Amino acid sequence: MTSTPGTSYTLIPNQKYRRSTRRSSQRCNPSDTHSQSLSTLGYFQTLPLEIFQMILNYLSGLLLKRCTLLLPTKERLKYIHKVLSGVSCFKLNGCPSPLHCLGLQCYGVFLQILTAGWDELECHRVFNFLWELSNLARKVQTVVSSKPGSAQKLELRIRLYCRSVLLNHWVHRSDSAFWLTRILKPWPMVNQARLLYIIFGPVSSLDGHVVWKKMIQGPTDEASLKGLAEAIKLLYDAEAREWTTDDVISLVDELSVVPREWLMENNARLLILSGNNICFTFMASKAVNGRVAELARLVVFLALVCEKDLYCMDWAVKMMQKVCNVFSTPGERNYFLQCLENAFAHLIMDMLQAVLSGDRDEEDSSFLNLFHLVNAQANFHKEFLCLSLVSPSSSTA
Repeated sequence: MTSTPGTSYTLIPNQKYRRSTRRSSQRCNPSDTHSQSLSTLGYFQTLPLEIFQMILNYLSGLLLKRCTLLLPTKERLKYIHKVLSGVSCFKLNGCPSPLHCLGLQCYGVFLQILTAGWDELECHRVFNFLWELSNLARKVQTVVSSKPGSAQKLELRIRLYCRSVLLNHWVHRSDSAFWLTRILKPWPMVNQARLLYIIFGPVSSLDGHVVWKKMIQGPTDEASLKGLAEAIKLLYDAEAREWTTDDVISLVDELSVVPREWLMENNARLLILSGNNICFTFMASKAVNGRVAELARLVVFLALVCEKDLYCMDWAVKMMQKVCNVFSTPGERNYFLQCLENAFAHLIMDMLQAVLSGDRDEEDSSFLNLFHLVNAQANFHKEFLCLSLVSPSSSTA
């Protein structure tokens, strides 16, 4: 390398000098041979593992990263694994009580510090190394191809490993999207939806196991859907370059039938939590594909969720008006509005029939649902009329 103006590099002379074997042999230190025979841990190798761990407690998390700086990525990972493999709680199946153990969380923090600043190719290698090391591919294949809930303990360990080690500790959303993509992309769409539910779906507060029937047995709360909604938004972000809009919408569609078709109210609540863009795109997809009756029923449940969860009803009306603009002709828009009114009427009759049947639980939920739906219809139409009268040009009728 030659120097350039403004630098202080030393010029390499053109003249070549003869290497003196005599001088080099005199500089040879017999102790070098002994040091090369030592392991990478050097003289610390002679210490008991417990003492070595106590010493590490006083050192930076960055020390190991800097000590292995000059090694190739694969060799760095092997060495780090060798150091950490003595702690069973860092393994997928290592801890007998994973719910109450901080091992995987510590591993995740360490991984975030280790890979901070690494380029995408190196992070690919890290993921592949962990994927093979933990035998995660075979374990995921087992849970996504089995009956939901038939391997509860394995589902729990996969959830904890993916979240605590690979997903939870990133500062930037682009990093989180990268690792979530690595987890999901190897699988077909139907398995992606199953895996997404395992990692982010609702779990039991008693044992941490995935609650598969939560979305199909009755209306659920925001807390049960928040993790799924955040994951969907993460994949929809522009920074998640490997996902197209169609990919994400198809994933949401597939998720709504895991393990069987969800109650429409829960589907509507997930769309609201996922944000305006995803909600509109999902609804527009149904409009474009001619699923008008299904779309109208979804709008009814969006209004019902707004009423129950105290969202502004004008949001549901504006979303409906925006979807109306997707239809290319006035006739299509009028047909959609007719389907919407029919959906309100049919759902009210269904709920009224449930009330009249006398099958009531302790909370009298059937009557309460009817009460919310009637209020939702009234408030929805009130907002629709207000918006139409204020700006007649925006009317869709």
